[in-house]
Amino acid sequence: MKIFLKFSVLFLLIFTNCTPKDSKNTEISNTFVQDHYTKKEVNITMRDGAKLHTTIYAPRDASQAYPILLQRTPYSCRPYGDDAFRKNIGPNLHLMKEGNIIVYQDVRGRWMSEGVYDNMRAYIPNKTGNQTDETTDTYDTIDWLVNNIENNNGNVGTWGISYPGFYTTVSTIDAHPALKAASPQASIGDFFFDDFHHNGAFLLSYFNAIPLFGTYKDQPTDSAWYKFPDMKTQDQYQFFLDKGPLKNLNQYFQYHTDTTAVVDKYHIDDFFWKEIVEHPNYDTLWQSKGIIQHLDKVAPTVATMVVGGWFDAEDLYGPLETYKNIEKHQPNNYNTLVFGPWDHGGWSRNKVKNTVGNYYFGDSISLKYQKDIETKFFNHFLKGSGSKDSGLPEAYVFDTGKKEWQSYAVWPPKDAKKQAFFLSENQELTSNQKGVSEIKFVSDLQKPVPYSEDIKTVFTPRKYMTDDQRFAARRPDVLVFETPVLTEDFTLAGDILAQLQVATTGSAADWIVKVVDVHPGDLENDNEDMQSHLKLSNYHLMVRSEVMRGRFRNSFSNPEPFTPNKKTAVNIKLQDVFHTFKKGHKLQIQVQSTCFPLIDLNPQTYVDNIYKADEKDFKTQTHTVFTDSKIEFTVLN
Repeated sequence: MKIFLKFSVLFLLIFTNCTPKDSKNTEISNTFVQDHYTKKEVNITMRDGAKLHTTIYAPRDASQAYPILLQRTPYSCRPYGDDAFRKNIGPNLHLMKEGNIIVYQDVRGRWMSEGVYDNMRAYIPNKTGNQTDETTDTYDTIDWLVNNIENNNGNVGTWGISYPGFYTTVSTIDAHPALKAASPQASIGDFFFDDFHHNGAFLLSYFNAIPLFGTYKDQPTDSAWYKFPDMKTQDQYQFFLDKGPLKNLNQYFQYHTDTTAVVDKYHIDDFFWKEIVEHPNYDTLWQSKGIIQHLDKVAPTVATMVVGGWFDAEDLYGPLETYKNIEKHQPNNYNTLVFGPWDHGGWSRNKVKNTVGNYYFGDSISLKYQKDIETKFFNHFLKGSGSKDSGLPEAYVFDTGKKEWQSYAVWPPKDAKKQAFFLSENQELTSNQKGVSEIKFVSDLQKPVPYSEDIKTVFTPRKYMTDDQRFAARRPDVLVFETPVLTEDFTLAGDILAQLQVATTGSAADWIVKVVDVHPGDLENDNEDMQSHLKLSNYHLMVRSEVMRGRFRNSFSNPEPFTPNKKTAVNIKLQDVFHTFKKGHKLQIQVQSTCFPLIDLNPQTYVDNIYKADEKDFKTQTHTVFTDSKIEFTVLN
C-alpha cells in the first residue's frame, strides 16, 4: 500500500499541477473548477468500435466559443464521475482561469477505456480498413469533439508531460485539420533510449514501474489493477546487489492467482517485462515503437512547442530528438524549443523556488514559463491569428551555470563550435593531447559505484541529476580529469560526444561519462533546503552524464564482445546542455563503469542476453582508458 501511494502521489504531482497558486503566488479556490466549469464523461467510439473514456470540462460561461485543449493519458482521467472534479485542469492555471474546454482521455486499454493497451503502440504508416494506432484514435477523438461539444471554436491543442507527451507528439502525425497547436513536454521518443533504457543499458531504478505498464487488463476499471513489487527494504542498493542477476527478478512479475500452483521461477506474466527480457537488443520490436523516425509526417498545419528540463532523469532524449527531427524533416513548420532548469515535469509546478535536488536555480522560473511562454503559445494558435509570428523565440533556453534565460534563432546557436579536450595523465583535462598512456581501474561488481550518496528506495530517482559528485570523484574506480581553475567563463551549448579509447580484461563492459562543474571553495550556500551534510563550497555539480553499454558501441541491433586487452573505440553521445562554467570554477570529467542501482550491472563477461545471465558470468575486471581519449563539446564563445 505504501508503494502504491508513492506512485499515486508521484503521478498527481506530475500531471495535475496540484498546488493551486497562480503566477503571483495567489492561492486559487479548491472549488474554482467546479464553480466555473461543467463536467461531462463520454465514451467516444473509435473507427474499429472500441470506446475510449473521455472527460470534458467546459466553461459555464456559454456566451463565447472556446478552443479545446486535449490530453490523452495512460495515467487516468480521475476522478471519475460527473460530480467529481479535479482541483485544477489544463496545462496551467492561467489557461484554466481564462477559459478553455479542457478534455482528458484514457488511452486505449487503460483505466475506463476499452481495447488492449500496448506500450508505445507502433505507428502504422499505410493503414487499411479499420486499422488503428494512436494517430487514428487521436484523429477520431478530435473529430468527435469538434462536432459534438457546444461552444467550441473549431481549434484544438494537445499537451502532455512524459507519456502524455508521447501521445501529444503522436497527435501531430497524420493530424486532424482542427489540430492547430501541440506541446510535447518531456515526451518519450524511444524506449531504447528514454526511460527504461539508455543506450541499451537497463535502468534498474525503473524496476518498480514495470507492472504499471505491463499488467494486462481485459475490461474498463476505475481502480488500479496492477500491483507494485514490495522490496521490503529502503536500501535499494543492497536489495539489487543481493538479488544478483536480472533473471532473479522474474519472480516479481508472476501474477498467477493460484498460490498452490508450481510455477517455473523463470516464468513471466508481465507483458512489458517479457518484452524487455526477450528483446535485449534494438530489434524490430523497439524500432517499431519509436516515434522519432516518423516525424517526417508531422502535419505542416500544426504548430509545435517542445518543452523539457535540462535535469530530467527520465526523458531527455525524447524532447531533444523530437525538436531536432521536426526541424530536420519539416523546416518550414512552426517548431520551437523551451528547456529550463527543471527535473521531470518541473515546469508544470507552481512553486516560487526552483530547485533540482540540492541545487537552487532561482525564483518563479516555472511560473514565468507558464504565464509568458506556454499560455501565450496556446492563445496565439487557438484564440489568435495563428500566424507564425507568435512573438516567441525559436529556442528559449536557460543557462544553468549563469542561471538566466537566453533566446536563440536556432538550437544549437549558430555561433557554437566544436572543441575537444583530452583525458590526460595526472587527472588533467587538456586542450592538447599529451602522448598516449594507459590509466587503469578495477571494476569490482561486489562494490559497484553508487549513483548517489542517498540510501533509499525511490521510483525514477531525480535529484541525482544535480547531485554533488565528490563521493564518486574520491573512489579509486572512478577516473577524474579536470581543467585548471577557469580564468574566464566557458559556455557549453549543445550536445557532447565522448570519444573514448579503452580496453578491458573481460569481454564486456559499460562506460559512463559525467560532465561536472567544480565550484570554488569560497562559495556560501544559497539553498536553505540543501542536505545538511553538503555545502556549496567545492560542490561538484553534475551537469550531464550518460552510459554506453559497450556491446552496442558499433550497433544497437548487432551487439559484439570486446576482445580482452585490445584497445577499442567507444563513442558516447551525451544529450545537449546549456551551461556556463563560470570564472573560478573547473570543468571536470568522470569516467566509470558502474552506476548502481540506477543502471543494472554488466556481467563484464559477454553473454547473448544479460537478462538471462548466470551468477558465474559476473566477474571483476580491470579496465583501461587511454589518454588519446577525448571529449568533444559544443562551445559558445
